[in-house]
Amino acid sequence: MITSIKTFIVYAWNFVFNHNVSPLRHIPNVKVRHLVLQVLGFMWAVSFSIAIGSYTVLAASILGHMVLIAAAAITVATFTVATKRPKMFLRGAGRRADGEHD
Repeated sequence: MITSIKTFIVYAWNFVFNHNVSPLRHIPNVKVRHLVLQVLGFMWAVSFSIAIGSYTVLAASILGHMVLIAAAAITVATFTVATKRPKMFLRGAGRRADGEHD
């Protein structure tokens, strides 16, 4: 099993990076082959950087969204209370002792 994994890794490496084995071998100019491989390498580096960056920022994004959703929920709750029980917002409305009324 280990030998077959090692063989697969070597084959995959050569298929991508060895210009005499990869499909780039069909490009007759070695300089152009090298340029194409460099451009592909740059593309993959940028792709992985963007992917890893978005994964690491995911937690902050989730937290930010939770704060925005909570703010919206608090606003809706405040508007609902203001509609149904507007006197609750009067000064001292929540701290009255028993027996005190308007």
